[in-house]
Amino acid sequence: MREIELKGVVPDPEAARRALLASGARCTFAGGLIDWRYDLPDRRLRVRDEVLRLRVTRAADGSESARLDFKGPTSYPDGFKVREEIGTDVQDAATMHAILLGLGYVISREIEREVEVYEWEGVVVRLEQYPRLDVLAEVEGDPAGIEQAIACMGLARASFTVERLSDFARRFESRTGQRAALSARELSGDYSYRLDDA
Repeated sequence: MREIELKGVVPDPEAARRALLASGARCTFAGGLIDWRYDLPDRRLRVRDEVLRLRVTRAADGSESARLDFKGPTSYPDGFKVREEIGTDVQDAATMHAILLGLGYVISREIEREVEVYEWEGVVVRLEQYPRLDVLAEVEGDPAGIEQAIACMGLARASFTVERLSDFARRFESRTGQRAALSARELSGDYSYRLDDA
């Protein structure tokens, strides 16, 4: 599957939420989203710009689901971030984690956030609240739909970029003087993961 997306800072999440709902968007999920990214000890996936990710979603009612995804190298046609992505649902995240570790993979990055997922005219908008970072919106779909969704939320198109999460974290740190926290582990002061792996 070809993933096309942009990401941007959302200064007023409540206003963006209201605008999406007023335009007919449906909220399809609200809850926790945890990503564990895996690599080999020599970081060969990172060097090749590839991502192996185990993602767990936790709904407000306590139910969980998991998915294993592989993403190929990033390209940037026409100012959009594009990657080939394949994945499958996973019945038991803990067992899949153990399998990956058994194959020699290590967790290279842990990312946690509370999210709200909206579907609007073939586009998926995900509002993301990290432990300590600006609220971000990831907008995924076809290029025209992405442009319309950004305009629908009343956000500046120039604020949406192809940048990686690490770029948004660095900008937050430069602006606020605070260290960004992309997980509960980092919020508690454990910064053993590299920001470049985000």
